Amino acid sequence: MIWRVRRVLTGHDADGKSTIIADGFAANMKELPPGSGLAVTELWETSVPADNAGKADAGNRKVRLEPPEHGTLFRIVEFPPDAQWQNRADARDWAKALDATHAPDRSSSDPMMHRTRTVDYIVVLKGEIHAILDKGETLLRPGDVFIQRGTNHSWSVRGNEPCVIAVVLVNAAPVSSRAKKKPAARKAPAKKAKKKKK
Repeated sequence: MIWRVRRVLTGHDADGKSTIIADGFAANMKELPPGSGLAVTELWETSVPADNAGKADAGNRKVRLEPPEHGTLFRIVEFPPDAQWQNRADARDWAKALDATHAPDRSSSDPMMHRTRTVDYIVVLKGEIHAILDKGETLLRPGDVFIQRGTNHSWSVRGNEPCVIAVVLVNAAPVSSRAKKKPAARKAPAKKAKKKKK
């Protein structure tokens, strides 16, 4: 069962006083693909600078992988145990469901390996998850923080319990995946031959 998140929103009343304008379970949830247990709950989206006027629900939007250009996105992601979804025929469909067909690393056998044009601030809320990179991985536990900086990455839940993370994604300039080449050594400019006096 997908973890439900209580979301409390503040705002201002007609007199400009701070107040709670909404309090309940976040309703914008999507399971990717359906029945997999891999789920995203959208909480809030902003452009930069953020606009705190009005009472519009900025979490009620189309669920997609990345925030808007010059924007941020706050979400909860629930990862099921790998055995529950990674061998499914539709395991790679998560990217299509999030309008992110540009993100997956198609050269990887890992269906979750991908790269985003974001800086992600991630906090593990429940369970354990391995963060996997091109070179290495690390186990994250509740309370651990992971800062993902536009890298190729994936997630793996190797136990029997799902892992729930909170994520703030911030739009960022893309990083080139190619190794930087050292600039070629510059040749010294050719010296001009001195004219001989006659």
